Amino acid sequence: MIELGNQLLDQDSESDSWEVASGLLAGAVHFWLYAHQPCGDLDCESCEEIDTAQKRLERLIEQVRQSASESDYYHTPQDANAGSA
Repeated sequence: MIELGNQLLDQDSESDSWEVASGLLAGAVHFWLYAHQPCGDLDCESCEEIDTAQKRLERLIEQVRQSASESDYYHTPQDANAGSA
């Protein structure tokens, strides 16, 4: 995904990295929601944790939070709450 973002930025020198990142995120969210639709069987145990829109959103937020916290880019020296020694 990072490589795709860099390619998109390289294609247009005037592109904004925040806009590109937001577009990629929106596409990823839509694809995730598409891929995590319940199968339709009300007794399906595999779909139990995603069988409502609210459950899917909670699962998505949980995965985003985990991915963000594991990212090398989560904390930066430029963060307002970054300490200095």
